[in-house]
Amino acid sequence: MRNALGLILASVVSAVAIGAVWFWMASARVDLAAAPDAIRAPLAERLAAAGAPSKPAAHEDVEVTAAIAAKTLASAPPKAACANPDALGVSRVVEIDTTGGPGFGFEHFKQFDFLTDKEVVLTFDDGPWPYNTPAVLKALEDECTKAIFFPIGKHTTYHPEILRQVAAAGHTIGAHTWSHANLNAKKMTEEQARDEIEKGFSAVKLALGFAPSPFFRFPELQNNPAAMTYLGTRNVAIFSCDLDSFDFKAKDATQVINTVMSKLDKQGKGIVLMHDFQRHTAEALPTLLRRLKAGGYKIVQMKTKTPFQTLPEVDEALIKDLKVPTASTRPLGSVVQTVSQ
Repeated sequence: MRNALGLILASVVSAVAIGAVWFWMASARVDLAAAPDAIRAPLAERLAAAGAPSKPAAHEDVEVTAAIAAKTLASAPPKAACANPDALGVSRVVEIDTTGGPGFGFEHFKQFDFLTDKEVVLTFDDGPWPYNTPAVLKALEDECTKAIFFPIGKHTTYHPEILRQVAAAGHTIGAHTWSHANLNAKKMTEEQARDEIEKGFSAVKLALGFAPSPFFRFPELQNNPAAMTYLGTRNVAIFSCDLDSFDFKAKDATQVINTVMSKLDKQGKGIVLMHDFQRHTAEALPTLLRRLKAGGYKIVQMKTKTPFQTLPEVDEALIKDLKVPTASTRPLGSVVQTVSQ
């Protein structure tokens, strides 16, 4: 009897011992299995936060890098959005290398046909001018689109603040001579033509406070061969047009719109010549831009790789002629002091 009880007791003790060992080993396996999950948890959380799969594949490092990069881009401050969701906008921006003076506009130049079907470049001559230029700028801003402006040198000295508004709005600015002289006139000498060109660019620079783009348009599109050669040596691109709005002859805004749209619909694309000096153009532009959008046209903005390098002697002569006062270099504190408050 005692032997039987001893065997039973020994069996129970053995079972308990075996169970304890099994339980300890099983617990250890659970802990070991759980440990990698705990180690991977922070990575999994980062991946999940970045929008990546919770279980990365074998090429985990690549996917993690991509996910983090995507998150960084997504969290970057967005660019200023256009307030008009249905705006005409700008379809693409092209950069022009003006070395040697390339010509643009099929009215006179056939070499560089860079516009595709339904693409349009908007250009405006003869500004800046009160009411009209600001009205043109407002219409362009409302449609979140851009243009090229070819201001007259004298006009920039009358209204430099308006030209600075053109620059602040992100438009491209070239030059259109000093006085809108016909550089192809019989009495125009080569030296006079060069003076008109250089003084025009210097006046724009003086008004802006920085050099304009090396873009030039001859007044009345009267391209002078000698002046064109000179512009080539100055690395200035010469602009004609593909279609002329003849807005300076228009009787009202409706005629400006109809002229531009009928020519565009016929040609399918092009560089459009208008004048921000003309009131009818300023009045026509809001409707014209909407018509362009409705017609499926897209705006291309032209920029340059480098600014125009004005001639220092011309800059100095212009400042002297215009009697521009020399700004004081004294610090503000030595000029203006609060004595009572």
